Amino acid sequence: MRVLVINNLRSGQGDAGLYEYVRELSEAGADVMLRPITAEGGLEHALRDAEDHDRVVAAGGDGTVSSIAHILRGTGVPVLAYPAGTANLIALNLKVPLDPARLAETTLHGRLMRTDLGELAYGVAPAVVPVERRHRPRAGSRRRIGFTGMAGAGFDAEIMEGASKLKSVLGAGAYLVAAMQNLEPTVAQIRMDLDGRKIETEGSGVLLVNFGTIQFDLAVTHDSDGADGLFEVVVFKTRHVTDLLPVVMAAMLDNIVDHPDRSRAMDTYRARRIEVATTPGLPLQSDGDTLGASTPFSAKVLPLAATWVVPA
Repeated sequence: MRVLVINNLRSGQGDAGLYEYVRELSEAGADVMLRPITAEGGLEHALRDAEDHDRVVAAGGDGTVSSIAHILRGTGVPVLAYPAGTANLIALNLKVPLDPARLAETTLHGRLMRTDLGELAYGVAPAVVPVERRHRPRAGSRRRIGFTGMAGAGFDAEIMEGASKLKSVLGAGAYLVAAMQNLEPTVAQIRMDLDGRKIETEGSGVLLVNFGTIQFDLAVTHDSDGADGLFEVVVFKTRHVTDLLPVVMAAMLDNIVDHPDRSRAMDTYRARRIEVATTPGLPLQSDGDTLGASTPFSAKVLPLAATWVVPA
């Protein structure tokens, strides 16, 4: 079996287990090609011959995994979400093991599973134009990226931004610290088009959910399905971080009682195509990476576009 391992050296806190994992693959008879990258921009080149391999291993954070899955969308090339980042929510939702030996076993003998991907489109600020060229103004461009777990605007993006400098020290705990540092998130007027249905509301964030499990194995929604061709569109109505406590408690109780109520802290809709605008603008994130941009944005489901390797 030919295995292509893409290792994003800038993701997470580094992963010494990756080389033990590669050794396990080699000892099991796999032909392994390890390609390190230092930025997302190198992915297209790193994946140039992906279809010549039986497996592609995406070793990095959730953003790296989603970028690889999006580049390979529709090809049928199986991707293993190797947990080398901080949160590793995609690997968590796909129940990928952490142990290098079990990861190698899953890579070589796991089953294949197809899921939806999301595609997010948003505006990019125009580049700085030299003085001598300013007679030719340049408009801002539109960027499209893929996401697997969740993407959105507002409170969640503010937490991601606050956690970015703490992840190397605190790991997943950085998200809790960032939430405590942002006790009163920005509340905005929100206008949404959900498959042609117009909705006006207000809240501190909009989250598009494909995979519903987050840090500490909590479920944002209790009916998300990554293969149903729909997003759960969550509008957080919180004005203070403590307003999220009912959601956290309900998520903790999900495995004990049947579907605790979350409606006091959030509204949930379902849609295939979404357009969102807010006043004021809210920052954007995709699979845990802040995008340096703000609303408006649009998104759509790419049905069953990703093929994953998961435990047998």
